[in-house]
Amino acid sequence: MPRNDPTDTGGLFIGRRPGTGPLKYRGAPERGGARRRRTDGVLAAAVLVLEVVLCLTLWGPQPVAWLWVGSQIDYHTGSVSLGIAVAFAGMIGTLMLTLAVATWLDRAWRILRRAAGHEQREGALVRIFAVTAVVAGLAFLVWFVVLEGPAPSLAPR
Repeated sequence: MPRNDPTDTGGLFIGRRPGTGPLKYRGAPERGGARRRRTDGVLAAAVLVLEVVLCLTLWGPQPVAWLWVGSQIDYHTGSVSLGIAVAFAGMIGTLMLTLAVATWLDRAWRILRRAAGHEQREGALVRIFAVTAVVAGLAFLVWFVVLEGPAPSLAPR
């Protein structure tokens, strides 16, 4: 029988795309007791909260810290270009490092969710990253427009 069934090849007739194969377990996983599943659920929630906090640092504390480092380099060397380059490289480097740690936490979260008795196939990192980006963007918009932007100058004195 040829292996060109679209459900078997991920919709393509050239073979399965990497990473799209069905999950296959060696055997039926051994389920823990109710107390163990509850503990795994609490640990999964803690890992999820840590993942959210980690993603939130991408939109505020990390860029501000690297802008401060860049300003210090500018102050001590007198080179604005060097300060900007260091701040930019630092932001990109910590972004990649933070996303690597968040990916590792997301994998651990999926494993903990499965251990807690949930059929967890996908991680939450993409949704967390998107939601934290929207929240950070809205917070910046409120800060810029209402607190520090034109709104205070338009307010009656």
